[in-house]
Amino acid sequence: MKRFFVFVLMSGIVLFSCQNNKDETTTMNVLLNDFATPYGVPPFGEINESDYLPSIKEAIKQHATEIDVLVANTEKPTFENTILALDQSGELLDKITSVFFNLNSANTNDNMQAIARDISPILTQHQDNILLNPELFKRVKAIYDQRESLGFDAEQLRVVEKYYKDFERNGANLSDEDQVKLRALNEELAKASLQFGQNLLAETNKNFKLVIENKDDLAGLSDDVISRAATEDGKWIFTLDKPSMIPFLQFAENRDLREKLYRGYFMRGDNDNEFDNKKEIQKIVKFRDERAKLLGFKNHAEYVIDVNMAKTPEAVYDFLMKLWDPALKMAKQDVKDMQAIIDKEGGNFKLASWDWWYYSEKLRKELFNLDESEIKPYFSLENAKNGIFYVANKLYGITFTPNAGIPVYHKEVTAYEVKEADGSHIGVLYMDFHPRDGKRPGAWQTSFREQSYKDGKKISPVVSIVMNFTRPVGDSPALLSFDEVSTLFHEFGHSLHALFTDGPYKRTAGNVPRDFVELPSQIMENWCAEPEVMKVYAKHYKTGEPIPDELIDKLVKSGKFNQGFITGEYVAASLLDMDYHTIEHPDIADVRAFEKAAMDKIGLIPEFLPRYRSTYFSHIFAGGYSAGYYVYYWAAVLDTDAFNAFKESGDLFNPEYAAKFRELLTKCGSDEGMNVYTKFRGQEPSIEPYLKKKGLK
Repeated sequence: MKRFFVFVLMSGIVLFSCQNNKDETTTMNVLLNDFATPYGVPPFGEINESDYLPSIKEAIKQHATEIDVLVANTEKPTFENTILALDQSGELLDKITSVFFNLNSANTNDNMQAIARDISPILTQHQDNILLNPELFKRVKAIYDQRESLGFDAEQLRVVEKYYKDFERNGANLSDEDQVKLRALNEELAKASLQFGQNLLAETNKNFKLVIENKDDLAGLSDDVISRAATEDGKWIFTLDKPSMIPFLQFAENRDLREKLYRGYFMRGDNDNEFDNKKEIQKIVKFRDERAKLLGFKNHAEYVIDVNMAKTPEAVYDFLMKLWDPALKMAKQDVKDMQAIIDKEGGNFKLASWDWWYYSEKLRKELFNLDESEIKPYFSLENAKNGIFYVANKLYGITFTPNAGIPVYHKEVTAYEVKEADGSHIGVLYMDFHPRDGKRPGAWQTSFREQSYKDGKKISPVVSIVMNFTRPVGDSPALLSFDEVSTLFHEFGHSLHALFTDGPYKRTAGNVPRDFVELPSQIMENWCAEPEVMKVYAKHYKTGEPIPDELIDKLVKSGKFNQGFITGEYVAASLLDMDYHTIEHPDIADVRAFEKAAMDKIGLIPEFLPRYRSTYFSHIFAGGYSAGYYVYYWAAVLDTDAFNAFKESGDLFNPEYAAKFRELLTKCGSDEGMNVYTKFRGQEPSIEPYLKKKGLK
């Protein structure tokens, strides 16, 4: 999933800052100078935490000066002196905030989080100062109003329209009084969202650990899972990081401990302690609703989805219910089948949410004779990396070469130089795989520097993908579940989008609707699951033997298994997101009661929870996916249809389609999402192929 920093406009773009005026004070701060490193990557080892706040204040000051100069121009507004000047502003501020907020997600500490709390309101105020600058908006509007008669090419026309829309959607047409209200709402939202994320990090990494002292309580767990949990004092620790938690939920025979661990997970942010997120949710929902109404929208969801492919909240609800109904039906049947296993084994209890992984694993073995312990030896992390590089090379001819001379922000991070088939430089890719204190949970892709142009020269991207995969232990490498392999392919797909993006304007290059942005990532998951591809990269970590056809066949046949749960928990979370952001009465007195009512309304069964309960739903309360969590499955419809183009051609690496899809990745910001997609595919997608693929129809 692509990262969006705190300094993100409500429209989803970022404004930047770009001067390098230096004095004796600033020259000592490496962040304010050009990075004298290979490919201009951040010099991580030279950055002091004390550099961030003063450098950001200086960069804001320089950016404000740039805007003042732009506004003070007495010449008639033109594309060059207004739109292009605005688009090219902000280089310095972008450079510094990219470093800070990426590290605050992947390698933070208490001091960094304190700095983030200081920075957030400053950046929000600066953002508002630009978007609510009446004289700047007057210049942009003058060009927008005459755009059809000024002879713009398609790229120029699009960037003009995008900037005008940004100002409009961020309050430029409001009265002075309402702009004051908007500024206050933006500042409160920034603080509440930041606090939500920091609370969740504390609850995940600090507040809960399952400590086991009796070896009998490890029954059912594999040797590699046990060894990874072992401590030097003869105990075993399991955490809320999914590489630690999921194997325990899948295989640990001790039901009480499964419940304890899972309860620790699903109660994060809901423990009525100093890290409780219910009050932050109340504030965020209320302020978002007030802001949307102030801007002329019925609710926050209408505001967000207005610029997405879906266009309306009603279309999103309709889409989600087409998935929910068959998923719920399938999940109910799975409950019956798992309960039958419990009864057969003499269990005197009813299936509960902390039992789902354990008994679905038993059911999978019963139906397909497939045990995850058979699969993992073929999916070492190194093998999975070979797989993503193989697919990228076969499709696009590009290569990935480790480069130890490129600075990294943590010793576990590896830097790769990415090159075209002819050896020319594309960009730098960082890979950061394992959980640690100071890294937020989940997986994501981000950029330390996005593609741009300066003085006619292309500036190459610096991209990063961050995971939380199981660590290697002793002689055993990091062994991944097939879901984790899919996650790696997914985030790698985002990185290809960032690496291939090429456009003349920052505002439009690579910038796509939120419900389009997961297409480049999710299509990669299709290659990961193809037998032809698995035979190349899935090799036993001890013997080097490729995964046998029999095991591939089991994997393929089980591909539709458990989709009632997988799809159901996702759609439940998406509907919860939509309910929060289409709310009629934004003063939520009881977050737990609101969540329960939302889930009762759709008939969620007690045997599983939404993928994210409210208090740890960081995608929507601390990230960029509010009223937009639905986008993963919206994009799944697109990626299924897009991959079918390769499948139908009889060549998974069809060079014609590969070239067309790379063109989509390269130029996808130059037009509306559906237009870009149909240009690649020649048709609009249908939901039917996806439903069939997942066994939901």
